[in-house]
Amino acid sequence: MNHVPADAENAHSSSVESCPSLRDVHSINPTQLMARIESYEGREKKGVSDVRRTFCLFVTFDLLFITLLWIIELNVKGGIETTLEKEVLHYDYSSSYFDIFLLAVFRFKVLILAYAMCRLRHWWAIAFTTAVTSAFLLAKVIISQLFLQGAFGYVLPIISFILAWIETWFLDFKVLPQEAEEENRFLIAQDASERAALLHPGVLSDGQFYSPPESVAGS
Repeated sequence: MNHVPADAENAHSSSVESCPSLRDVHSINPTQLMARIESYEGREKKGVSDVRRTFCLFVTFDLLFITLLWIIELNVKGGIETTLEKEVLHYDYSSSYFDIFLLAVFRFKVLILAYAMCRLRHWWAIAFTTAVTSAFLLAKVIISQLFLQGAFGYVLPIISFILAWIETWFLDFKVLPQEAEEENRFLIAQDASERAALLHPGVLSDGQFYSPPESVAGS
């Protein structure tokens, strides 16, 4: 009795194992794939994904929250007009909070320009703003006399520092990975739709089926 060689058995088993993948390709529903691709294309046409829009809203919240705290600090020190003139026109690095407000404006402009208008897909812009914010706040806390001015000497630098790092975490761990995953899904669905179009040609219409005319008897 003849024995089948081991190599032939392995080749036969590998060909059998490949059959389910072919069956999976044949089982693809082109309608569902096209619907999925259209949904992804609709998201691309919007320009900004939902998670990126949330990030931009948080950056806007950062600016507004720091501005609100700074206005409250101006009121606490004896009126907005008087304190504003003292902190802006007669700016003093060791006692003014105006630079912390400008730091929030700097973060807002850079991040909105990079991730909303230019739709950047890299972390270098958020890394730059966070590094500048951290270095400036650390230097201001060490050199200035903010801690001698009451609670706002602690609140504004700490909150500004925390918000900058939350923005970094949110972009690096939420926005960029989720957008990359969405793009990969779109490419996979597009590739599957192309294969499905080749494997499942369009249904022939009734006009493509015809019968030849009847021949004359005796011809």
